[in-house]
Amino acid sequence: MKLALDAMGGDLAPETPVAGAIRAARELPVDLLLIGDRAKIEAQLARYPNRPTNIEVLHASEIIGMEESPVASVRKKKDSSINVGMRLLRDGKIDGFISAGNTGAMVSAGTLILGLLPGAERPGIAIQLPGLKGETLLIDVGANVDAKPFHLFQYALMGEAYIRYVEGKPKPTVGLLNVGEEPGKGNEFAKEAYGLLEHAGINFVGNVEGRDIFMGHYDVIVCDGFVGNVALKTAESMAHAISHILKRSLNKTPLTRMGAWMSRTAFKALRQEIDYAEHGGAPLLGVNGVAIIAHGASSAKAIKNAIRVGYAFARHDVNRHLIEALQAHAPVK
Repeated sequence: MKLALDAMGGDLAPETPVAGAIRAARELPVDLLLIGDRAKIEAQLARYPNRPTNIEVLHASEIIGMEESPVASVRKKKDSSINVGMRLLRDGKIDGFISAGNTGAMVSAGTLILGLLPGAERPGIAIQLPGLKGETLLIDVGANVDAKPFHLFQYALMGEAYIRYVEGKPKPTVGLLNVGEEPGKGNEFAKEAYGLLEHAGINFVGNVEGRDIFMGHYDVIVCDGFVGNVALKTAESMAHAISHILKRSLNKTPLTRMGAWMSRTAFKALRQEIDYAEHGGAPLLGVNGVAIIAHGASSAKAIKNAIRVGYAFARHDVNRHLIEALQAHAPVK
């Protein structure tokens, strides 16, 4: 299997993507292609004298910055690392493409270059979040901020199929993110989406609330990209704030510092459990290829795990199952 990584994507590129690629190449049965400025990538690779032999470099002369307009930059910068990766994926020269670069550009390039899966109307970014009783797949977290109820219906189908074939759960539970649990709650958009999901032929459990996202009670939670992105960014901010508040509190006195030192193993386990780096990248479901979006601030560990997500997606031939799910529930025209 051959996967490509955008070596110029992310806040600390190319250093961090290259470091993550080194880890992935040592742990996964894949060939990795690093796309971007060859001189800069090779300079980073030179730091690893015993680098794995399953890594190659492909030069791309342009970079799409984090603040650039997604659609305009994808159309203008033909030789950007994102465009080059997506074209290789479209042409079947690689099995998956991973980037921690401009998320909007990844969505735009995925839609424009790869196209959508047969039957899919909009792509959705799906991210697995840690919870008290297990992980929850939240979709969409930003690909489509002006969704229609039918798009949420398709997100549910794709998310449910993803969990079944990647996680091996025979009957995943699916909930609709809403302002209350009762069937009649929410605006007209939510009520219409509820009606569609109720007859989707999946294990739909009804409305769920924001407090349920990190409880781990549900395998898939669907929402529009606007709500999902706000929920995700709020959670990231809260985790960051709690971490700083905890450190500040534990450093107040010698006694609290001693307690922190004695509890360091527990703190390390907690950090691993809630760290997004443990989960890696978010698959862009609905596009005709394996496209994985990683966080812009990804560490080397997060990049490695994003590559792992791409490997699992391709190995389980998930898109074939997504097509089956979409076509089984295609609207009659």
